[in-house]
Amino acid sequence: MAGQLKEVRNRIKSVQSTQQITKAMKMVSAAKLRRAQDAITQMRPYAKKLQEMLSNIVSATEGDMTIKLAEARNVEKVLLIVITSDRGLCGGYNANLIKLAKNTIAEKYAQQHKNGNVTIWNIGKKGFESLSKAGYKTNDTFKDIFLNLSFENVQAAAQAAMKAFENKEFDAVEVIYSEFRNAATQRYTLEQFLPIPKVTNTSGSKKSDFIFEPAKEELIAELMPKILNTQLYKAVLDCHASEHGARMTAMDKASDNANELLKSLKISYNRARQAAITTELTEIVSGAAALQG
Repeated sequence: MAGQLKEVRNRIKSVQSTQQITKAMKMVSAAKLRRAQDAITQMRPYAKKLQEMLSNIVSATEGDMTIKLAEARNVEKVLLIVITSDRGLCGGYNANLIKLAKNTIAEKYAQQHKNGNVTIWNIGKKGFESLSKAGYKTNDTFKDIFLNLSFENVQAAAQAAMKAFENKEFDAVEVIYSEFRNAATQRYTLEQFLPIPKVTNTSGSKKSDFIFEPAKEELIAELMPKILNTQLYKAVLDCHASEHGARMTAMDKASDNANELLKSLKISYNRARQAAITTELTEIVSGAAALQG
């Protein structure tokens, strides 16, 4: 009985210790989330407008000139840029992104994968570790971007993807990331990066008519890479905020679960303690009765 009490006491201490850690991690993630949320909230309208402008330019100039980054080709070689986090303890966040990557390959690029023509560039260590172990063709050049998150580091990845597409190393480039909604909600997204998607005009309205100054070719050559850099940076910021939101939510739930477990353990401890006291009293009474007899 004494051994059982000691075991329950040890479990209570262990759960209390774990709960302190989960509460501390929740507070840290909440502080980081505020900064990450501010960053993506400020970036999103700007990036959205740039994306609309880029798609409109590509659609408006269609037939007038050849734009390498908008050139639609028969898709034989594919690049997936998969953005996950460097650390775990954030619920199903990384698992959902990795699942989306695997499903995309299985459903959309099955033949290309069979031919060994699907390459994954990982941003974030968790995705790289998981997809490498699963036997996918991965590249770790940009996996440590979150160690020093900056526009310049993300720009390097975007420019490398653009160069590879222009050199026909890949016929399509897609980005898998988590779009931040709020601390408890993320939308796991597959987004076409290259070739640049054109505006889908289903309403019958006219395409945007741009007046180019300086020359159209010169302006597009300067504008497109900058806009694409911004698009990838926006996706990385979305993931950065999503990670901290998911971790904060996961740690909050873990703390609540620890509370429930502590309640259950304390009930078990009190019952075991009462049983021990009852046993001791019974032994004392039995001993006294034996002496009297």
